[in-house]
Amino acid sequence: MSDAVSYRLLVAVLMGVVVALFGLSLTVGPAGIAFGDSLNALFVGGEGDSAREAVVLVMREIRLPRALLGLGVGASLGLSGAVLQGLLRNPLAEPGLLGVSASASLGAVLAIYTGLSAMFPLALPLMALGGAFAAVVLVQAMTGSGGTLTIILAGVAVSSFAGAMTSLALNLSPNPFAALEIVFWMLGSLADRSMTHVWIAGPFILAGCAMLLMQGRALDTLTLGNDAARSLGTDMARVRLMAVLGTAIAVGASTAVTGAIGFVGLVVPHLLRPLVGAVPSRLLPASALGGAAMILAADIAVRLLAPGRDLKLGVLTAIIGAPFFLWLVHRARKEAA
Repeated sequence: MSDAVSYRLLVAVLMGVVVALFGLSLTVGPAGIAFGDSLNALFVGGEGDSAREAVVLVMREIRLPRALLGLGVGASLGLSGAVLQGLLRNPLAEPGLLGVSASASLGAVLAIYTGLSAMFPLALPLMALGGAFAAVVLVQAMTGSGGTLTIILAGVAVSSFAGAMTSLALNLSPNPFAALEIVFWMLGSLADRSMTHVWIAGPFILAGCAMLLMQGRALDTLTLGNDAARSLGTDMARVRLMAVLGTAIAVGASTAVTGAIGFVGLVVPHLLRPLVGAVPSRLLPASALGGAAMILAADIAVRLLAPGRDLKLGVLTAIIGAPFFLWLVHRARKEAA
């Protein structure tokens, strides 16, 4: 079987998995709605029947936004992880490396801390988006025309500062309830999200993912080295700018509505890279689909494992991703020895 056929088969399989998980996400939940009734409520409605109207409300205002956000957030995290690993040529790179997630979290924490989120609910996602954009502006200003090492150092500095300010907000929280709300939001979750959150984050996620997908060919040339890439006409400064900006837009919007969900951008590209022949232009779409599948599967698992305990999605992805991260470090150490 040729590489092209194998790749198309892989993409088709991933798309099938994502569609199946999306459908399962719409039908799994504590309400116990039958599969047929769930789909009927989405497409038909239930005017005049109070029982059916309740089912329609659950499907259209609770489960559908949750599934759509799982799809978009997972795709943005998986895709941005693949782009950053190709750009920085670092197998341990992931979206949090640029400080976008930490800065978006800081923006949301400030909204909770100051009470703006209580007075104006949309203040939380909007301030989180503002934090993400502030991070990318700062990283870009610190990086200038520097190389990948400069980007990493700038991202680590911004992430550390945002983490310190978040800790300060927790330390000075005016009451324990505000501190608890901040901690729970930072754990990451798709629960209790509405179509308003989809409309806020959706356009940014789509725009950011489009920018990242456009860098596939340039990342292919980077596998030959910077000098070879330049000789083939690759504008390195433009590629870095588009990769950093696309990651900030997509991941910042995702973090703004779900909180911080880690390790997806690290795990998914590593799992799929051997299956695409380590070709970046092929890895990007596969990682977007893989990230969507991972988030949807994890969110379904959260609902099934602890339906009444509100297990946070970010906790589950960290439990899966942290051992994988340690294994990557161990493997890199063995290869370097």
